[in-house]
Amino acid sequence: MADTQEPDFLIVGAGVAGLRAAIGLANAGARVRVVTKEALAESNTHYAQGGIAVAMSGEEDVALHLDDTVNAGDGLVNRQAARVLVEEGPRRVDELLRWGTEFDRENGRLMLTREGAHSRNRILHAHGDATGAEIARSLLRHARAMDTIQLQEWSTTVDLLMNDGEVAGVTLLDREGRVRPIPARAVLLASGGAGQVYSDTTNPAVATGDGIAMAWRAGAEIADMEFYQFHPTALSLPGVPRFLLSEALRGEGAYLRNAGGERFMQRYHPLLELAPRDVVARAITREGLGANGEALPVYLDMRHVTNIDPATRFPGISKFLAQHRLHLRTDLIPVRPAAHYLMGGIRTDVDGRTSVPRLFAAGEAACTGVHGANRLASNSLLEGLVFGARAAEAMEDAALKMHSNTRIFPVSEAARPAVESLAATRDKLQRTMWEKAALLRDAHGLQQAQRELASMEITDAAGRLALELRNLQSIGQLIVAAALARKESRGAHYRNDFPARDDVHFGGHSVLSRSREVEFRDF
Repeated sequence: MADTQEPDFLIVGAGVAGLRAAIGLANAGARVRVVTKEALAESNTHYAQGGIAVAMSGEEDVALHLDDTVNAGDGLVNRQAARVLVEEGPRRVDELLRWGTEFDRENGRLMLTREGAHSRNRILHAHGDATGAEIARSLLRHARAMDTIQLQEWSTTVDLLMNDGEVAGVTLLDREGRVRPIPARAVLLASGGAGQVYSDTTNPAVATGDGIAMAWRAGAEIADMEFYQFHPTALSLPGVPRFLLSEALRGEGAYLRNAGGERFMQRYHPLLELAPRDVVARAITREGLGANGEALPVYLDMRHVTNIDPATRFPGISKFLAQHRLHLRTDLIPVRPAAHYLMGGIRTDVDGRTSVPRLFAAGEAACTGVHGANRLASNSLLEGLVFGARAAEAMEDAALKMHSNTRIFPVSEAARPAVESLAATRDKLQRTMWEKAALLRDAHGLQQAQRELASMEITDAAGRLALELRNLQSIGQLIVAAALARKESRGAHYRNDFPARDDVHFGGHSVLSRSREVEFRDF
């Protein structure tokens, strides 16, 4: 599709959800534009290591996958959405196989592994620990072969265009600093997560919650923002990014040990190292605190695992560790939790519809309630496939009315704040969220975070750094508001001042809207 031709549908984000939706719309004959603010490969999908959970062994496996998903979600899973996920998942993975996705095999058969809180082996992986990158490669190749899909890199979405309360397109900031309104019949936000709201995260730098913040400004309902999953095992070395150490390492038998060399998970959960992620992350956090509050190391130990070759099974992880003179076969690997996956997001039904007409969302930016309070390991890639495909089908039914205003105008350089000022404010925001609204929370810290976030003065200039910072401020405020309102502990949300689960008062999903206080209700 030529650059000058306006699309029927616009998709923000080129991860698994966005690309699968684009393919579905193109198959129906629509013109689709997929925009991403960096290179097409730079998404949370690309960095997903562990695998994709899918019940490929028949009805019993599907039923067990549903049970595992519901159990991991700690009483908040939208069962309708979970049923859609597990029942439609095998068909979507079969599509990937037909499109040339190279999942790992043994003697010609797909290899299946297990991760935390799964009752059986059902995790497909690719090239050992590069599952997301392989799925992204396959989807991109398929999308590029379709004439009606335009893939547009290095374009930051500024905001949604509105017309009489309906979404009418987006405004884009291109690489040359021009802002261009792009009309569309409907918009899908598949812009991924918001890990950059925290100082410690496994997410890439692009994960700044842009889609959620834009939807919030447009009046969409946002749900379950208090539930941010912290991956238990990110590499913890001074001056080194929090590189993800896949849960599949523990699935293959790795232990967790504290500073004294002791295994400790038996004190926290009967599933030991394969307990749900929120349990493992909090256990590591507690074991990493000394009697006087000093930080103590916690380690991942794979030295005893002899039935696999770590360098073959986990080539990407092994290569990264080797750069820092660490080896899975011989060394204790220092770890600590890091922000990894947002269970909340833009509230949608199972077809991606939001509370704003013509606005759809899928993947990590969306919240169907499928993950509840705690995502089951490796359900996220499957979620993007299933709900991206369903959103495409629903978008086909969107009204055909188009909106025309394609004037291009420059961004004033004088309106751009200094990069140094933006960086300092971003660092302060991330530290505030990590210290006061991360794994262990209480009213005092959350109220402090609320005040500090509100006091941050962030310009409305259209430069990318300023736009991202404005979005991160909104994300932080939404997380804190939901965490303050949920006066209980459940799944990934833990309140030191309300350590018990309270189904009577908080048995529903938290829903935030611009016109009301936080509500707790079913989807």
